[in-house]
Amino acid sequence: MFKPVRSLQVGCIAVLLAGCAANQTAAVAPAPMQVVPATAVTQNTAQPLSLPAPAPSIQAGISTPGSAVFRQANGDLTPNLQAYAREVANARGVPLSHVEALLRTANYDAAAVKLMTPSGNRIRRSWVTYRNRFVEPIRINAGERFWSENRSTLDSVATTYGVPPSIIVAIIGIETVYGRNTGSFRVLDVLTTLGFRYPDPSRPERSQLFRDQLADLIELDYKKQLNALEVSGSFAGAMGLPQFMPGSLMRYAADGDRDGRIDLLYSVDDAIASVARFLRLHGWVPGLPVFAPAAAGPNAASLVAGGLIPTYDWAQLEAAGATLRTPTAASTAALRPVSHASEAGAAAPWQQHKLGVVDLVDEPRKLAEYRIGTPNFFAITHYNRSYFYASSVADLAHALADRMGYGWPN
Repeated sequence: MFKPVRSLQVGCIAVLLAGCAANQTAAVAPAPMQVVPATAVTQNTAQPLSLPAPAPSIQAGISTPGSAVFRQANGDLTPNLQAYAREVANARGVPLSHVEALLRTANYDAAAVKLMTPSGNRIRRSWVTYRNRFVEPIRINAGERFWSENRSTLDSVATTYGVPPSIIVAIIGIETVYGRNTGSFRVLDVLTTLGFRYPDPSRPERSQLFRDQLADLIELDYKKQLNALEVSGSFAGAMGLPQFMPGSLMRYAADGDRDGRIDLLYSVDDAIASVARFLRLHGWVPGLPVFAPAAAGPNAASLVAGGLIPTYDWAQLEAAGATLRTPTAASTAALRPVSHASEAGAAAPWQQHKLGVVDLVDEPRKLAEYRIGTPNFFAITHYNRSYFYASSVADLAHALADRMGYGWPN
């Protein structure tokens, strides 16, 4: 049984990292072809899911950087927070007294502000450095143990949602190293701080995001789905093994152990099921690879559109110079289905979906690697908007599947 350590979690958080794909002209060797191991999802039995409706955004309240005060001298909330509390109560059906009581306990978190403050210097992006942080022996070894200890749950969840164990295990490994680093910040404090004292006034949408997440936290507390006075997480308010923000916990999490509540910190079954449900709700297609078994070709840089939605048909990419990679017989023998068509002239399943060209730049080395992402790559970018993040998940999943004997094409 894992024991989470509530230490500082500065890793990858969806609300912080934007998938900003910059064009580069230099290229490195093509990435290995990556196909979802068929042993992870033996049949496409997963049922379709509907994306839950978003909760209403809270328009009251503004962010005023520089002040550390949330309460007046008499203990009442400042007018700004009081207006916010009233709208939360009305929009979310929570008694005003309950909202006020929670907000009165919120304290300014200077460490969260420091971690969120822009450095002012542009950091050169390096895919090689980023990948090496996460696709490394500690996570691979710990991931193998985690997979072995939770194999039955992972297999059951894979059947339910159509998401392979390798992907689920990789995400939990990258987020918290399987519960070792879940964060020690009081979530109520950091969400209030970043919602009302966000350090970058040029990004008002960020403070709005945190105010909405704070409303989600308050609603979850009122419904007794967590204790907002005690729950801890990252410096941006992400919680548990999979580092879900309160809104994701409310709308996408799953009760994997069927005990009537969702506990992402102490229930591994809940964490596993929640990662899978999140991905499925955000476009994961059972049986597809994360990356198409194809090379983007000489015009790859001009095909990078960025964003979280794939836009090209395979025919468009092929016309622009993309080519299929042919797997060896040995690499596909244990895999059903494979990404290539099983009969001459038949389209592979991934060719029937929209695709996107993914650029993995390494500015210090003046290099870039290009891959072709399927809808499953873009489903991962909804977990974290960074192309580096989604590609690291796929590469760690590749390493884990290989370690566990699932096989993976070259």
